[in-house]
Amino acid sequence: MNPITIHEEMIIRQIKTETELKNKDNISRTNAYFTYFKKNSDILWSFLASMVSRNGGWNMCDLEGSTFRQLLSPQIRKQLFLTYERANWLIFHDVFPQLLLYQYSTKSGRPLFHLLPYFEVSSFIQKEWIRYWKEKDQNRLTTALIINEQNVIQTPVIEHPIYQKKVFHSFLFNFQDWLHFSCVLFPTCGGEVYGASVNGFRSLSKRINLGKRLASILFHPRLYPYFFEFAEKTPHTGSRSDYEQYFKLKTPGKTPILRLTFPIVEHHQRATVDWSKHRMVSPTWLYGPARHRHPIHLTDWYYNKAYQLQLLQSFHQTLQLKKWE
Repeated sequence: MNPITIHEEMIIRQIKTETELKNKDNISRTNAYFTYFKKNSDILWSFLASMVSRNGGWNMCDLEGSTFRQLLSPQIRKQLFLTYERANWLIFHDVFPQLLLYQYSTKSGRPLFHLLPYFEVSSFIQKEWIRYWKEKDQNRLTTALIINEQNVIQTPVIEHPIYQKKVFHSFLFNFQDWLHFSCVLFPTCGGEVYGASVNGFRSLSKRINLGKRLASILFHPRLYPYFFEFAEKTPHTGSRSDYEQYFKLKTPGKTPILRLTFPIVEHHQRATVDWSKHRMVSPTWLYGPARHRHPIHLTDWYYNKAYQLQLLQSFHQTLQLKKWE
């Protein structure tokens, strides 16, 4: 790395401090992404990250909701929470310095991407930021950020032996994956829900494809204003009541709010490895179209899944009662 000025050293320190401050929990991350997007609306990925992060919070709080508390042991619920939390934390730790450095660049009127190596981000995404500064291709940068962040969590989370054993190869995770209970949802204040199912979560290519599909839904010219209105109007608490409050029909099951449910997790950053030096970037990741094989309007789907979960819970209670007979 080349020598830098005192002013640039100060920028690096400020970015690291702000990133650490806003990487406390799912609420602070979600809010940071959305606040950033409102200041830098050309960086489309930041709004996508905010809305996906909301889903991460809902998934965490679901674990302590009325349904999963009965279906899952405390140990399994804790492990699932820590998996969501670790992936969320790693992505924010990697990407938020990139976003802030772009913001500093726009304010100063000159690119500061030569400072990116000080944040140990991949050489792939360093080149993409330089390219974006020159070409201003918003869709290309959005796709590049999706590719980068999914690769960032692939080795330390998805392929980590503990997460593999306790989460990704567990009966529950595969059961959830098969039933599409895990779904990224984009609600509106009119009580409608759009989104896409997370199927085959362990597959890097499938997660990248999902990110591209979600971006195409979120920024659809007709739908985007409704999603933005929801994000602006609805404080993120982690509870599904954030969007179920707008529903025309009441759904069974309740989930708590995040900050009254989970503690702050102290994370430790291990040695960072540049994934792009060990893993080829598939042309399909960058250039493949976002294909929707299923409907994106999920309001009825959501109601059906809520009642399926309720049936599963009732079935579980029946089995428990039979044990005691």
